[in-house]
Amino acid sequence: MKQKSILGLIRCTLYGKNGMDEFRFIERSGSNAEKYTLRQRLFGTETVQPMWVADMDIATPECVIHAVQERLLHHPILGYEIMSDSAYEAQIGWMREHHGFEIKREWLSYFPSVVASIGCAIRALSEEGDEVIVMDPVYPPFYSMVRDNNRHLILHPLKQDDEGIYRFDINALASQITPKTKLLLLCSPHNPIGRVWSRDELNALGALCLEHNIRIISDEIHSDIVFEPHRHLPIAALSEELLENTITLLGPGKTFNMAGFSISTVCIPSETLREAYDKERHRVHFGDGAVLSHVAFEAAYTAGKSWHTKLVEHLSANIKIIETWCEAHPRIKFRPPEATYLAWLDCKSLGLGDRELREFFVCKAGLGLSPGLSFGKEGSGFMRLNFAVPAFVLTEALDRLDRALND
Repeated sequence: MKQKSILGLIRCTLYGKNGMDEFRFIERSGSNAEKYTLRQRLFGTETVQPMWVADMDIATPECVIHAVQERLLHHPILGYEIMSDSAYEAQIGWMREHHGFEIKREWLSYFPSVVASIGCAIRALSEEGDEVIVMDPVYPPFYSMVRDNNRHLILHPLKQDDEGIYRFDINALASQITPKTKLLLLCSPHNPIGRVWSRDELNALGALCLEHNIRIISDEIHSDIVFEPHRHLPIAALSEELLENTITLLGPGKTFNMAGFSISTVCIPSETLREAYDKERHRVHFGDGAVLSHVAFEAAYTAGKSWHTKLVEHLSANIKIIETWCEAHPRIKFRPPEATYLAWLDCKSLGLGDRELREFFVCKAGLGLSPGLSFGKEGSGFMRLNFAVPAFVLTEALDRLDRALND
């Protein structure tokens, strides 16, 4: 009872009696939403509360919805269209204002997803049998894109320091490099651990790659979901040398909850790298996207600033809820993420193996989370929880976990 009153107090204090209209509950189980439709296949039951795949149970901004409605209302032809320069300029302006990254129009091209971009970049900038550095734990497609394209993984384990902060070991990483090491896949900010890499860390990593002629593919799709006092730094923006050595992957999908529009961009300042990438892109022929995706993309970057500010405030408040809960439940440890809307829960104190841990969350707590082991060997004993939900949904999930722990 005491724990419920604490969570209730936080909810009322932060959200008021009725909650924030922008982040109200919307029923998705009747739609074809992936995180709901796949519950039976992934968890063996339809009854789990799904908090796994990284999209938000929060409405896409009204400015995006309105722009799409206006396009449908005033122009009934949905044929082939290319991305307009004004759409790219909207993203360029956003990156300048929010991240201090000056991007030229000719550096940008459309791609349907970051994962597709990673695969294209791997094929464009390396040969079969070459080595690619990936830090463990990390978003699972980092592994599969390397293996599926017949390249070899160099796994560098991220380790927690005495404060629980994940770090890479630059000297150990240097010792793993061979003449066949051609690429480094960087997740910045990092999914699932929520790190925002510091300037010193990025400079050290960049210098190592430049020294060994290793190209950097930097997935920065989570760059807009960053919490004070942290600030995202695009690695390509740190020096002219890194600008020429980096392919940066960007997009509005995470920021504005519009992954269903299948639209992202690839930023390649180097003409040499851009030519190699474009050759592979045209060979695969991904096209230039869909009409409504272009409209949504431009609207988000043009008119989504105030919504984005409120979103980060909402997610920050949800972090506080998880912090308070974990303080009362020390068997599950939680270090607040510096970025992303993903909580990396350390469950090792429960004394369960990874299979038993997953079964505990599904069968006992009724929660569908992402198992830490799916992010690599270093994820063993962890679970990833997506907290981009209305506050009461989060508190109900924590109540379920509370009851399971008590049982």
